[in-house]
Amino acid sequence: MTTDDTAGVGPQEAAGEILAQLHRLLEVVGRYQPVGSGWLLADELSEHLGGPAHEMAVLSEEIPNHRFVDFDIAAEDIASRDRLHRSVGVGGGEARYHFNLPDMIQPPGVGHGAPLPLAQVDYANVATGPDSERAAIACGVRLFRYADTPVALLHRKANPHRGRGQALLEVLCPDREVSARLLEELRETSLRRSVLRGQVVSLASSGYEMSEEGLTFVPRPQLSADQVILPDGVLGQVEGHVVGIAEHAEELRKHGQHLKRGVLLFGPPGSGKTHTVRYLLSTTPRHTVVLLAGDTLRYVGLAAKIARAMQPAIVVLEDCDLIAEDRDINYGAKPLLFEVLDAMDGLDADADVTFLLTTNRVEAMERALAQRPGRVDLAVEIPLPDEAGRLALLRLYAPDGAFSDAILTATARRTEGTTASFSKELIRRAVLFAAHDGVGPDDDHLVTATDGILADGERLSRVLLGVAGDDDAEDPSGHARRHRGPRPGLFPG
Repeated sequence: MTTDDTAGVGPQEAAGEILAQLHRLLEVVGRYQPVGSGWLLADELSEHLGGPAHEMAVLSEEIPNHRFVDFDIAAEDIASRDRLHRSVGVGGGEARYHFNLPDMIQPPGVGHGAPLPLAQVDYANVATGPDSERAAIACGVRLFRYADTPVALLHRKANPHRGRGQALLEVLCPDREVSARLLEELRETSLRRSVLRGQVVSLASSGYEMSEEGLTFVPRPQLSADQVILPDGVLGQVEGHVVGIAEHAEELRKHGQHLKRGVLLFGPPGSGKTHTVRYLLSTTPRHTVVLLAGDTLRYVGLAAKIARAMQPAIVVLEDCDLIAEDRDINYGAKPLLFEVLDAMDGLDADADVTFLLTTNRVEAMERALAQRPGRVDLAVEIPLPDEAGRLALLRLYAPDGAFSDAILTATARRTEGTTASFSKELIRRAVLFAAHDGVGPDDDHLVTATDGILADGERLSRVLLGVAGDDDAEDPSGHARRHRGPRPGLFPG
């Protein structure tokens, strides 16, 4: 195309004409089949299906990216029933990314497609767990018999860079009813065999490394009850509501009682809310868990959809106060917190799904929760540890036999108003001082560490460990200053 071809037309018309000519060029290139280059995909499918492939109807189904590997597993299960099943690849360079199956098998000169040659199957490594992956067919056709009928199943992985936002399955078969039955069994098998079942996953706002749509597998935490230091009865109350309902799900359903529940853990930063969540996840190994925090709370709709499909499930929503009042964090027509509450309400009552919310500022959420009654049916305060709690935390983190009970008790008394994170850091510093001295940690090292961390020069360190200080006092306007120190995520690296 020359510049004369676009003379006298506007930029949009010129761009449209250029794109149209490029498309026609792609069709010409796709139709070109060098002599001796091998067998065409259409020929292979026609031979397998027992008739002209281009004359048979195609049934297609788009697959959410986070379910792509599930359908690959399901397809392999079903195809392997036929001991003669096999897979073939699709050639044609860039054309295969733009053409659907009917376009790939059209005879030359018919329609807008182009007959493509056979090639090697394309595979993609897709995560199936925190430490596992699977080579799934990214572009290829499975050939097998289903219900005593030959079928061809084209797999295509999503490729946003080439305009394909979701994965695609296309079924070609002489019998349309058989195609429909195959797709139905693929859906059922993919749910039953899903790699998401019993896994902990987080959703992120950018692409996902070895997965799709920001979904990443996270190792499940391993904590015992004696590693969670809370006031008497608090852990049992929360555990009973989250785990107890799951254990008696069938009995509750039998008597018409709902299973869906919302639990709110509230308290100051560093009090142990996240640690409590980690313990709950360690006691529910059969549950699929979806983690959301910060701006990823906007994906609560997708999280609820995953939880509904993979129940029993838990959706963790960390730091919900950050979206309760901040008008800058609003991705729709209404505040994001209301989107979260609507997603909680959208599940069926008998869905075995727990929404587990945490907040540092429950007062920022009370109005929204009051306007949406019933979403949260248990709110539990996780307070700062009292003296007995601080002593238990020091004993938990201290090396066996390193410090005397007298010093641990005195230290717990001196550290009033501190957090669990503070106790953990205090013990670490004491051990570090001992390492510098080239000896084992003892009482003197703990005293030195305590004196140091309580000194005026460590004020910022204490704030960063969640300890209330000058920054949490009221400002001249009379409003409490908001704690803005960094906090660890649910599963810090």
